[in-house]
Amino acid sequence: MAAHPGSIAALGLALSLGGNALAADSRPWLSSWYAAPQPAWDSSFVLPMNVPAQLEQQTVRETVRISAGGNRIRLVFSNRYGHEALRLGSVRVAPEGDAGRAHALTFSGKSEAMIPAGAALTSDPVALKVLPLERLAVTSHLPSPTRVTGFHWGGQQTFELAPGTAGSAGIRAGGRLFLSAVLVEAAPGGRTVVALGDSITDGNGSTPDMDRRWPDFLAQRLAPHGIAVANAGISGGRLLKDGMGQSALARFEQDVLSQPGVSDVIVLLGINDIGWPGSPFAPKEGPVTLDQLTAGFRQLVAAAHARGVRIAAGTLPPFEGALEGTPFAGHYSAQKEEMRQQLNYWIRTAGAFDMVIDFDAVLRDPRRPQRMRAEFDSGDHLHPGDAGYRAMAQAIDLAPILKEAAR
Repeated sequence: MAAHPGSIAALGLALSLGGNALAADSRPWLSSWYAAPQPAWDSSFVLPMNVPAQLEQQTVRETVRISAGGNRIRLVFSNRYGHEALRLGSVRVAPEGDAGRAHALTFSGKSEAMIPAGAALTSDPVALKVLPLERLAVTSHLPSPTRVTGFHWGGQQTFELAPGTAGSAGIRAGGRLFLSAVLVEAAPGGRTVVALGDSITDGNGSTPDMDRRWPDFLAQRLAPHGIAVANAGISGGRLLKDGMGQSALARFEQDVLSQPGVSDVIVLLGINDIGWPGSPFAPKEGPVTLDQLTAGFRQLVAAAHARGVRIAAGTLPPFEGALEGTPFAGHYSAQKEEMRQQLNYWIRTAGAFDMVIDFDAVLRDPRRPQRMRAEFDSGDHLHPGDAGYRAMAQAIDLAPILKEAAR
């Protein structure tokens, strides 16, 4: 009898991972850390990229803090927005500060790999036991001249670029380059919650390199339960239209539904759909309507439920005075505030979501509810600071998340 095609594919996967037994590699994996890829932009955009447009045989050093732990890990590199194949040389991963436990990664058994344009590359499993909330140091060598056509902007995280493969110090920049995910072998009951949002989810306003975004604080709460949190926030992200990255509607499949182990998604989007039109970010764009926003949210709900994924929505935080006194003034107006209030009312009352998280109620000043409480404000009246992000995570009811999703 001929072998079933699925059996042939499984055997090929086992062989490509170094000949491990099929049973050993049939265990599920989950996303324990994530940085959503976004396309590079040119100098015509109002914000600079702040990363080199071209890399010349350099080594990228990054530190990531995972959420859930496990006995084996895999790394994922993205060339989603590449126009040509990306050559990835030697990659090493180790617990931060413990170079003695460093492991060299392989890809289908080889130490180097090519990532086709538009594709992603997942490493072979590495037998490295990692603890919940542990930090990992990842060193990736790019042996060929490499154009930066995709990256992750900002994210309150820095990376280092060093020349060649030497251990000498290099330059530091904000964001992520090519590394997009850390997967861990799932323990029984393990799964992933994806946070989908804009710069508030990406952590703007929090202390850099300290993992103090609201998804980071949520990860701390869920770590004892073996549940991971993957942050799919993109600064400048929008629900309906492309911003500093594709719209949430366009990237929902790749950044949320395709995450290994996903059971829940928490969506916090809309403030840029409301705030960007007429501002320096989108000066010629007309205002968004409530019907447009609610239709977009209903599309996310339908797509999530079709895949058995629960979806929660957060109300939009207050933003009076947002970016005043900066070159980006114009983000806030009385008309935009009225639209925020209408959208928040719909989120609270429409019954469209499996859960609603009232971030607005947590962050607003009770004496001036259109403005963020001073102790939670990072200073730009748009993004919370560390205390505000902690309060947002504390406001999330864990009971629905801890309940096993019906598949």
